[in-house]
Amino acid sequence: MDNIEIEEMFQALGPVTIKRMFGGKGVYHMGRIVAVEVSDEMLLKADEVSAAEFEAAGARRWAYEGRKGKPVNMPYWSIPDDAFDDPDIMARWVRLAYEAAVRAEK
Repeated sequence: MDNIEIEEMFQALGPVTIKRMFGGKGVYHMGRIVAVEVSDEMLLKADEVSAAEFEAAGARRWAYEGRKGKPVNMPYWSIPDDAFDDPDIMARWVRLAYEAAVRAEK
C-alpha cells in the first residue's frame, strides 16, 4: 500500500505517521503503533480486550515461524473484509487498534 492509501484507511483517527520497519511499514497515531504492514497486508493492533472481536469478524492473527518451527503469535490481526468497502466500519477497527495501543502502554 502506498502512504496515501494508508492515511485514508486511518483517517478516522486523524493524522498518522508511517515509518519503514522490518521490510514493511509501521503506522503510528499520537506516537503509538496501531498497525503494521507485512507482506503487503495491513494488520491492526489488538490485545486481550479486543482480539475476540477481531476473531469473531473472521480476522486472522499474524504469526511467524520462530525457533524450532514453532509459531510466534503477534498482537496484530488482519482487517475484516467488510471494512474495506465501508469507511464507518474501517473507522471502528482502527479505533479498536488505537485503544489497544493505549492499553499496551500501561
